[in-house]
Amino acid sequence: MMIAMGARVCAVFVLVMCVSGVCEAGCADRPTPRCCPGRNNECVEKSARRTVCYCDTYCRRSGDCCDDYQSVCHISALDCEVRQWGPWSPCSSVCGTGTTERSRQVSTPPRNGGTPCPDLKQRRGCLAHTEACSAAKEVAKILPDSFKRNFKDPWRRPHMLMKEEKKSYCVQMRVKQASAACRVKPWSAGLVRERAVCVECQSDAMATDNRCRGDGLLNIRTFWAAASAPGCSGSWVRESFTEDCRCPSYSMIFV
Repeated sequence: MMIAMGARVCAVFVLVMCVSGVCEAGCADRPTPRCCPGRNNECVEKSARRTVCYCDTYCRRSGDCCDDYQSVCHISALDCEVRQWGPWSPCSSVCGTGTTERSRQVSTPPRNGGTPCPDLKQRRGCLAHTEACSAAKEVAKILPDSFKRNFKDPWRRPHMLMKEEKKSYCVQMRVKQASAACRVKPWSAGLVRERAVCVECQSDAMATDNRCRGDGLLNIRTFWAAASAPGCSGSWVRESFTEDCRCPSYSMIFV
């Protein structure tokens, strides 16, 4: 309180002097706006005792309101009123730590030096654990498309050759990180930071849910490893998904 009062004292030296020995007094003699919201050291007048007084809302705390503040400002003042808080937003992360926030609207804005509005937004941390978490933790195993999986093994039984062929799909990935070991193999040397890569999920690589493990999540970083290049691994972000698709030559396939 002493610091706040000290800031007020500075205004004593800028007090407008009385003219012809007559002093105007109070908030009623201030030009519009007569009253000010919050703390405003320029919302100042002189009292009948020729001392500094204030017409801002803060003067009720600092005890230096003008004599007519109650009648001029406080009675005519409209305090800010807000509505109830809205619901919390979904967690910003689909897996792991993130943030969630909620907001509320102003129903009545402050007027004539009324109490200012409180915070209209709140934010807090959250921990997401959705079904996508499992997919985010998967590590994709990849090979160059020269390792085509859809071949027929002549040693298989006839009934095994009748296995239903499922349609392939493609995911477009953006490489975010690749280890130094990827430079050893010619095909994996192309896996460099910020390069776009098409990876095809073929029928034989699909699990029972008709998807390839590690096929990523949209705009979320996941991880991959090169099956035929020991130590070659990194991370990427899925940018698009296309059903019934074949990647162009010199692309990748899921294993």
